[in-house]
Amino acid sequence: MTDDYIKLKAEIVNGKCPTCEEMTILVGLTPEFFRCITCGADLQQHINGKISYIPTLTPKTLKSNLDKYFDGKKV
Repeated sequence: MTDDYIKLKAEIVNGKCPTCEEMTILVGLTPEFFRCITCGADLQQHINGKISYIPTLTPKTLKSNLDKYFDGKKV
């Protein structure tokens, strides 16, 4: 066994998840990406006068979740 250690620093914030629309805890291991602990959505933090959490679309995003974002309805 070696004495190699991984040092992680997590940031925990309160916020409203745009995916599940719940006030929840968001956990971030990087300065700009967070995960909702309620629904597990990956969110990207944007700072433009106010902090906004935008859903991150990846190749692993379920198609049912994609349809919700692009249904043509105004939020």
